[in-house]
Amino acid sequence: MRVNSLPEQMYRPNIKEYLIDESTRPCFLQGDALEVLKDFPDNSLDCCMTSPPYWSQRVYSEVGIGTEGNYKDYISSLAAIMLEVQRVLKPTGSLWLNIGDVYVSKQLLGIPWRVALELIDNHGWILRNSVIWHKVKGGPDNSYDKLRNVHENIFHFVKSAKYYYDTDSIRSNPQTTKVVNGAVVSSSGVSGIRYKRQIELSTALSEQEKKSAIQALESILEQVRSEKLADFRMIIRGHQRTTHSDSEKVSGRARELNEKGFYFLKYHPNGSKPKDVWDILPEDTQKRNGHYAAYPEDLCKIPILATCPKDGIVLDPFCGTGTTMLVAFRLGRKSVGIDISDQYLAMAEKRCGSFLL
Repeated sequence: MRVNSLPEQMYRPNIKEYLIDESTRPCFLQGDALEVLKDFPDNSLDCCMTSPPYWSQRVYSEVGIGTEGNYKDYISSLAAIMLEVQRVLKPTGSLWLNIGDVYVSKQLLGIPWRVALELIDNHGWILRNSVIWHKVKGGPDNSYDKLRNVHENIFHFVKSAKYYYDTDSIRSNPQTTKVVNGAVVSSSGVSGIRYKRQIELSTALSEQEKKSAIQALESILEQVRSEKLADFRMIIRGHQRTTHSDSEKVSGRARELNEKGFYFLKYHPNGSKPKDVWDILPEDTQKRNGHYAAYPEDLCKIPILATCPKDGIVLDPFCGTGTTMLVAFRLGRKSVGIDISDQYLAMAEKRCGSFLL
């Protein structure tokens, strides 16, 4: 295995040495991902964020994954590499896999979900999220008999049910409460007056349930006043719909509504979590001449912040021009990038080197 280096101070002759090095400078390794990963120790990395070459989509500078004659062989090859990724990740580790689809003879093959189901059914991965990357201002589509494709899939897999996840690091900035005519109002305008009126006039609540509901509402409003809670919604029997389902067999909320007559949906004071649809521009803002896979930096930020500890290590076994590595460094994380192409690694080294030095 040959190690491509950035300037001399960034050279890492041995992956095991890099793993214990305190520097956060990226490490780039050249070679076939499946073979290179075999040299990695078990349970040594924290997070993998990657976008492998898509099957039969582009001509890359080296023959490797994505050039198989059959999409089933592509899925098998990719699954084998992800099995190595699974081995080298810590039990608390995560895999984020961005993968695109392809048409063959008018048929959309559904490759992203074929890969996901292979990893779930036959390799023991746990799928936590299916994210849609909405490629804002995506490229034109000249076909006349189908809709324009402007999204790709990003799957979040974990090795075990207990894994590292820092939700607060990816929350949006919360809105603040305000005072209107002497009354404290939540960030979205909830003052509690409407809920109190609904409780008082309810024919679906008993007198005791009304008393309990009013007391609980006052407690929630006090949390808003003290900024322990940014916002809330109150679900009252006979007034609002039960969240998700009215069946007590499948919904704890439905059971709570039946037993108490009300429940609250509380909004975190530190802001809301990102949704599972990401609006991100796909354009190549780094002007990476010669590499045609649009892999924007913003695509890496949530995965790295949420699932790689600050002292952790990020892996990208198909690092291309080093986007994952660059974002990891900017966020204070160590990272290891693997690619089969000398040309792409040279571009990655130049790109990261100009930022790091």
